[in-house]
Amino acid sequence: MPRHGAMESLSQDEGAGGDRRPWHRHYDPGVPAELRYEPLTLADSLRRTVANRADHPALAFQGAEFDYAWLGRAVARAARGFAERGVGPGVSVGIQLPNLPQTVIAYQAAMMLGARVVLTNPLYSPRELLHQWNDAQVRVAVVADFLYGSKIRDLRSRLSVEHFIVARIADHLGALKRWLAPLLLARKDPPLSAPIPKEKGVTRWLDFLGSGAPELPRVPIDINEVAVLQYTGGTTGVSKGAMLTHRNLSCNVQQIDPWLRSSTWTQGHFDDQVFLSCLPLFHVFGMTVGMNWPIRMGAKIVLAPNPRDLGSLVDAIEKERVTIFPAVPALLDGIARRPDIRERDLKSVQVVVSGSAPLPSAVRERFEALTGCTIVEGFGLTETSPVSHVNPVRGENRKGSIGLPIPDTDCLVVALDEQGRGDRTRVQPVGEPGELLIRGPQVMKGYWKQPAETDKSLDGGWLHTGDLATVDADGYFRIVGRTKEMINIGGLKVYPDEVDDTLTRHPDIVESATVGVPDEKGREMVKSFVVLRPGARLAAEEIRVFAARDLAPYKVPREVEFLDALPRSSVLKVLRRELVARETKKREGG
Repeated sequence: MPRHGAMESLSQDEGAGGDRRPWHRHYDPGVPAELRYEPLTLADSLRRTVANRADHPALAFQGAEFDYAWLGRAVARAARGFAERGVGPGVSVGIQLPNLPQTVIAYQAAMMLGARVVLTNPLYSPRELLHQWNDAQVRVAVVADFLYGSKIRDLRSRLSVEHFIVARIADHLGALKRWLAPLLLARKDPPLSAPIPKEKGVTRWLDFLGSGAPELPRVPIDINEVAVLQYTGGTTGVSKGAMLTHRNLSCNVQQIDPWLRSSTWTQGHFDDQVFLSCLPLFHVFGMTVGMNWPIRMGAKIVLAPNPRDLGSLVDAIEKERVTIFPAVPALLDGIARRPDIRERDLKSVQVVVSGSAPLPSAVRERFEALTGCTIVEGFGLTETSPVSHVNPVRGENRKGSIGLPIPDTDCLVVALDEQGRGDRTRVQPVGEPGELLIRGPQVMKGYWKQPAETDKSLDGGWLHTGDLATVDADGYFRIVGRTKEMINIGGLKVYPDEVDDTLTRHPDIVESATVGVPDEKGREMVKSFVVLRPGARLAAEEIRVFAARDLAPYKVPREVEFLDALPRSSVLKVLRRELVARETKKREGG
């Protein structure tokens, strides 16, 4: 895999003082500006780790632990099972599971065969599932028993899937737990266990794996072919499949690898780290940072199937002595606010990689004080595999910033045209907001079967992110909102993230989500939805007065509404669009 050539000079977009990439000066010692990439697919990385780290723990799940030799055998068996069902290069494999050993095994086995992996959220509606699997032409799907019985079975005649592999949560637990767990899980609301019917085209997971110890397959794989079809959004329209190639995924892991390897505390023992993988593996953040990266380094992955079960997460950190915790701010805040948290030992955590949402300063300070760890906020998108920016671990870790572009990643902040699209020829001055454009080896190939959307998003190799950002003279970037979420107050721009960051500095405000809504004359105004600390009492006017201390008058929320909780996605990201839809319906009299 040759070194990516993203660092050629750019005549029309020189930054202040002619320094186009000031962020390189602020990299931690040992982090290179450019990399020479190993010509390895993710399958090659797993094969090497299995050979070199056979006896080292690979996965921990619900009290069971499995080493890399076991993982290699399981992946080999799953690859054989897939191959027997026609899976090979260019064939799509769907995986709809929570974070289980089966998720890791199925994903890695499909990668070994050069197949296209389609990771789907277990919470998807039938409409979303039908669209994504049929659009991707999924031929074989690995699903949970409770999903097959409650949702998928009735869709079979309308799906492209020919073979279903049905897994149970307890498949890889000890004999007693494997017998008891389905009985207990079936009593959950909703049930998390269901009978697996004996019917054509359906195979139980353990039968699918079979027995024996075949060698890991060596299928020739074109590193430029699609490895993962990662579908984006879909709640506001038809979701698009981002084509992430084997090169994209391998490069992104190799880009983030030196970021933490350079840290003092990891010198000489980085492969002995323990990752808590509670972010869903069907989400690109969890997939890359919680699975592909630790497998490359031969680290231990602690699988947690329910990120909302904070008690279980605390237990896992304490028991497994977790050192690296990929997380979202809502998880960090929830853990830090648990009543008994001061009595728990979370000091093993060394680094938290926070992403998917802005990290409030108060949340960061509270969790760092609790654990003694360093939280590095980062940024990425489905279309960038996903990591594009991270704060330094040893160097200046700027609050409110997503950090610096990682090696071989180039970025521009450009002015918006009349249609609200970034104009690549109009680079913004330092500190001025505009659309963030990204170029690098981790940027997707395009959108599956959507050439018009691909042309719209990729401009001469530059990805239009739709995110509004600023960059300072040192190359630290800050996200200030989305182009579609920007609020227009009589021609003046209001960035919701700025308002929310201000409001959450109030000691009694836990969370805030700001949106633009129509006023009585049909013009846009600022409204904030606020969640208070338990037991706190605040009036809307008090919040407005507090906001006015740090915000220009036109940015101060005209309306404040109190909620018990904000709507969130499966990775706990605040869904402003749901608040807008709710508000629109209310104002239209719906």
